[in-house]
Amino acid sequence: MKKSLLILPLVVIVAALGLAACGGGSSSSGGSDDESAIEETIETSATSSEPSKCTETQTAEFNETETGETGAAALKTCEKEAEEEQAPAESVNVSNISVSGESATAEAEVTGSALNGQSVELELVKEEGDWKLNKFLGFANFDGAALAEGLEEELLEQEGVSASLAKCVSEGVAEISTEEAEALVFEKESGPIEELAESCE
Repeated sequence: MKKSLLILPLVVIVAALGLAACGGGSSSSGGSDDESAIEETIETSATSSEPSKCTETQTAEFNETETGETGAAALKTCEKEAEEEQAPAESVNVSNISVSGESATAEAEVTGSALNGQSVELELVKEEGDWKLNKFLGFANFDGAALAEGLEEELLEQEGVSASLAKCVSEGVAEISTEEAEALVFEKESGPIEELAESCE
């Protein structure tokens, strides 16, 4: 039981940071056909609970990075998580799209979920004529206090997590730096958050 409580904050953060993987919403950027296609890709990945998004809007590399698995196992996990997603973000606003040949970057600002108020930079690549999410590059805008507030709300909904533990963990998260947050979220470095949860017990 203790181990699951230590891991839980990380799981919640990563799940919420499925952002593009599991958000919701609309955007505006206008411009070329590529830009429109990129917006649509991010929005579909964010709002859809269809397993098909794992192949239609996300590369194998993206799925492997987000699931921590490889090949067919990563795809299967992605599809399962898509079907089970119940609390997506309220909206995702796409901006600052930059296209260079078969690759592109864009920023996605999240409203709702534990990522409320955050903006992340994404890399996309074109595969067989279709734009797909390839990786998270980092935070374009990081707000630790907003992340902590959203995280506390998410934790309070989890069985076995007391209000005091949720508050303690979220207060710790509010103090982490952008670099620490990126390591935790995008590189899946769980040590700091596990130590934080342990110190809160």
